[in-house]
Amino acid sequence: HQPMYLLLSGLSFSETCTTMVVIPRMLVDLLSDSKTISLPECATQMFFFLSLAGNNCFIMAAMSYDRYTAIHNPLHYPILMTHKICLQLMMASSATGIVVSLCIVLIVFNLSFCDSSIIQHFFCDITPVASLVCDYTLSQKMILLAITSFVLVGTFILIMISYIFIVFTVVKMPSARGRYKAFSTCSSHLTVVCIHYGFSGFVHLRPKENDSFYEDMLMSVTYTVLTPLLNPVIYSMKT
Repeated sequence: HQPMYLLLSGLSFSETCTTMVVIPRMLVDLLSDSKTISLPECATQMFFFLSLAGNNCFIMAAMSYDRYTAIHNPLHYPILMTHKICLQLMMASSATGIVVSLCIVLIVFNLSFCDSSIIQHFFCDITPVASLVCDYTLSQKMILLAITSFVLVGTFILIMISYIFIVFTVVKMPSARGRYKAFSTCSSHLTVVCIHYGFSGFVHLRPKENDSFYEDMLMSVTYTVLTPLLNPVIYSMKT
């Protein structure tokens, strides 16, 4: 019943929903000959996927703050991280993810699409859908990149700030056992952060080329399917 496990349960539920947004439709396409998806269905899938993906990032940032509070103020931890505060953090993460996703979907699906209607991906992600737009200008690309960076880079910076303060706190501890115990409480979360942001950043933040969609598909499989499967294993490992 500790706050960390409450946040972890929220992250696990969100990642499960993220997978459920992508996998069932992908399986239908694999078993179907037509492999078609309507524009409203594509917009709906993109909205829910981006909402949940953004929610995952903000919850991971909240978890890093939780670890900082537990290490820096262990005596005040039960007061600073109550169940009510954890629920408020999860609700704020969900609301921010929804707002960001809605902005992206409105921008992408208000553009004019060309005759080509083949999405080079296994689900409706931002770049594969936006590549079908006829009047996809540099300013529109920069707006979408700025929104994506706000979620990925912004939350990653918050996580790194928390861990910088954690390191400063831990190195001041007098005993080696205390330092080891403090670092071990963060190892699982830090592993998940590195995996998630490594693959997500590679897909969404790197410069795009015409032949990069295949690489993006492989990386997307990792953070939409494999990462949610690995996270319970990583968090259940005892150090």
